[in-house]
Amino acid sequence: MDRNAVREVSLTINAAHLFVYFIPEAPEEAAKLGVSEDGPAYFALRAAPMGPVSWQSTLAAFYNFSPRSVRAMTGVWDTATPHQWQAARFTAVERAVRRVGVNLASARIAEARSLIDPVVERADYAGKTMAAANASIPLPAHPLVALWQQITVLREWRGDAHFTVLAANGIGPCDCNVLQTATGHFPEAIARATRLWDDEEVAAATTRLAARGWLHPDGTATDAGIAAREQIETETDEHCAALWTPIGDANVRRLTSLILPIHDAFTEAGTYPFHVDTGATR
Repeated sequence: MDRNAVREVSLTINAAHLFVYFIPEAPEEAAKLGVSEDGPAYFALRAAPMGPVSWQSTLAAFYNFSPRSVRAMTGVWDTATPHQWQAARFTAVERAVRRVGVNLASARIAEARSLIDPVVERADYAGKTMAAANASIPLPAHPLVALWQQITVLREWRGDAHFTVLAANGIGPCDCNVLQTATGHFPEAIARATRLWDDEEVAAATTRLAARGWLHPDGTATDAGIAAREQIETETDEHCAALWTPIGDANVRRLTSLILPIHDAFTEAGTYPFHVDTGATR
């Protein structure tokens, strides 16, 4: 597989999935199930495919969140079942794509499904907790939401692979957040507000990364740190190459172009507080 094609489709898959974490419809649907706090709602909506798992199991699957952030989900399965949470997520997505006007023709959706479905069906799910859980979810009736769910499977597959690479390189949950923000790939304010690592933990992670030569003492990234982060992404791409082998380079690029309008519509609607890289050639 062409590594550039793998990187481009991975970025575009992520971009086409990402809106679910920023749309107002998601907390609205969560509130209907009795949870109005953003943190618990986020974890319930995203963890629902795994079933009524403990917060500790969710923490293990999500990797880069602090224990205190995930512990807040305690009790979400008492307010509603995972099946209800998953249905709420699909409802939120359906409402959102209608609101922003994601106008993918039925033929375009069908072509995208003809390319993405074999990838989902033939993927190796060993060690891919979130991807496997999402692959087990029956697809909804709405064609675009069903496509989005297949996109979600592959977004989580790369995420699972990325966590494997992080762990293999000795980059822990707080450290990866600090490195990500220091290299400019995730806004620090959002990372701190959602992952809930405290000042002491961030300082300790900064010290560890500085000892590796990846950060300056003030927390800014060194050239070595920037290179290290890129190497981590490259290793993740290498893990993902086999995922896309069933359809080949040309079809990977075709799939990238087919799903890009999903991200474009949400960007034009002002959904994101920061730039989202799709990696795609327009």
